[in-house]
Amino acid sequence: MKCIFIYITMKIHLTLFLSCILVMGCGPSEKKTVALIPQPQTLEVQAGTYSFTAGGTFYTNLSGSEKDDLVAVLQSSPFRLTASDDINAAFHFEKVESLPGITSAEGYMLTVEAGGVRAEATTSVGLFYAFQSLLQMVETEGSDGTFILPRVKVNDYPRFDYRGLHLDVSRHFRSKEFVMKQLDAMARYKLNRFHWHLTDGAGWRLEIKRYPQLTEQTAYRPYPNWKAWWKGDRRYCLKDAEGAEGGYYTQDDVRQVLEHARRLHITVIPEIEMPGHSDEVLAVFPQLSCSGKPYKNGELCIGNDETFTFLENVLLEVMDLFPSEYIHIGGDEAAKNSWEKCPKCQARIRKEGLKDEKELQSYLIHRIEKFLNDHGRKLIGWDEILEGGLAPSATVMSWRGEQGGITAAKAEHDVIITPGEFCYLDAYQDAPVTQPEAIGGYLTLAKVYSYDPVPAELTDAQKTFIKGVQANVWTEYIPTEEHAEYMIYPRLLALAEVAWTAPEHKDWPRFRQAALKEVQWLQSQGYHPFDLSKEVGERPESLQPVEHLGLHCPVTYAQPWSSAYPASGDSTLTDGVRGGWTYGDKRWQGFLCKDVDVTIDLGKVTDVKLVEADFLQLRGPEVWLPKEVVISLSEDGQTFTEMKRIATDVPVTEERLTFRNYRWEGNAKARYVHFQGLLNREVMGWMFTDEIVIK
Repeated sequence: MKCIFIYITMKIHLTLFLSCILVMGCGPSEKKTVALIPQPQTLEVQAGTYSFTAGGTFYTNLSGSEKDDLVAVLQSSPFRLTASDDINAAFHFEKVESLPGITSAEGYMLTVEAGGVRAEATTSVGLFYAFQSLLQMVETEGSDGTFILPRVKVNDYPRFDYRGLHLDVSRHFRSKEFVMKQLDAMARYKLNRFHWHLTDGAGWRLEIKRYPQLTEQTAYRPYPNWKAWWKGDRRYCLKDAEGAEGGYYTQDDVRQVLEHARRLHITVIPEIEMPGHSDEVLAVFPQLSCSGKPYKNGELCIGNDETFTFLENVLLEVMDLFPSEYIHIGGDEAAKNSWEKCPKCQARIRKEGLKDEKELQSYLIHRIEKFLNDHGRKLIGWDEILEGGLAPSATVMSWRGEQGGITAAKAEHDVIITPGEFCYLDAYQDAPVTQPEAIGGYLTLAKVYSYDPVPAELTDAQKTFIKGVQANVWTEYIPTEEHAEYMIYPRLLALAEVAWTAPEHKDWPRFRQAALKEVQWLQSQGYHPFDLSKEVGERPESLQPVEHLGLHCPVTYAQPWSSAYPASGDSTLTDGVRGGWTYGDKRWQGFLCKDVDVTIDLGKVTDVKLVEADFLQLRGPEVWLPKEVVISLSEDGQTFTEMKRIATDVPVTEERLTFRNYRWEGNAKARYVHFQGLLNREVMGWMFTDEIVIK
């Protein structure tokens, strides 16, 4: 079978190249613009260029499998370089004992001069990354396939050791070919960890030979996508059932992916969810549920010893397949109500002297960690593993903001930072009205790029426990492979630079121009990125402060806003700031299962001609427009006159993000404005508003 290497799929129309490298001299005297992602720590651009054609030779002092891997990459690249024993070959890749100022094993020095290219690194991975930089810098000239490289000197190394991409293949299955294609792109941008979310309630995706029922019975479902399954009966089916949708990876499939990743210097970290998000396991093995019934619970019964037998048997096969230091065990979003009612779980709590169900979950995490440690592996989990006490050597992946990571770092535990606000690529990346449906949120390329994964409140010693950063792709609302790539790129490029480049060397205008170029490259290679050149940008209403009669006037709340979405607190509705495309931008104030019921004091009786406010609706996270809005005015604060009652004309079945303006216009005198957004009690959930504008 033809091996699948990183650049086999490159389609740069280089089919008619000469069979040897032809040195063309320095070229023009002016300096060329060099765009690299991620930006190197130092990059010195000199006048002139180095020109060559494909099919030449390179020298390396690597040996054994390291040499074989480099040869495979260089030969399958557009340069089509072959190895030579000639130390004077135009391309030189040398492994050295040390590099001045570079301590990272992934660092490298790269020089392009008039006579050729020289790369130096202390490891083969450093040489590999030097070549990735060359591939980004190269240009083609004319119809003869001549390559042009700028003359440069590069000293480069990563900021973080862990630079990751997570992919959920439970909600929507992705082929092994798709996975390897994303690994190719990861390598180009010097990302080195692939977090493979293989199991979840929506489907089990990994062959386990001891338990073949897992893939036989829960790798497929009779629904076209996750949304249909979620809204349906959430059942699974056999592969040959009518309308079956899904798939799984055989262990041979996994080995092929792992070998591909190894050649690209990417570590694949498998995730096996526990104790929550286990609906599919319990559909097959209901005896591991607190209820003993399928399709009833999503959490494993921690009081049942059979649960641990099952988990350990699965993990043994996982460890046999995956050589990664870390095994991810999930640990997130476990509903604990089933444990509260379960005699076995309560007996476990009493026997182990545990305080509550949080400590019961911690008991499972501790026990699984010891099992992994006994087999030479380390446990990593989402930040919920902090609840009830953190296992002794566990690594925390902080997704619910940074606080979990801060807590873990202060306790001297390793941390991977991946907060939803900056790292969840399933959010809208541009104006939602222009985008395919997403789960919610608004995360632009610029916002990803702006992120610093090291919390400022940590001491210098505590900061050393921040080992890296990761982008996450959850696929509830991403049904196709093309859509997945649309959501991943180019935002993953911003995360790559956040992970690699020192903050002082980042530059947004430079990066955006480089990203525009890379979008074109990705398109040429058969990827489906968001077209950055057509970006609409922020919600227009949010771009400028609004002046109005109620600006900075006091607001009385009849019912409190939610502490989860306070925006700017009591001043939110009169601070002159309109919200953006997402309720999570700290401009929209949230109310959970409560009416919006506020009174604004204008300070004196004045002419009022308009009162208006915006609300939004997004069905997925249960954010709803009010059932109706009531606007009333008063001169004395005691007697109010209802000016308008506005019913919502948007159905709760509307799937797309929807904004609705509620307004009254007329002529009246008033000091007090009473604004009510009445909760739709048929659906309950959230309501969000930003500014009550009074003119």
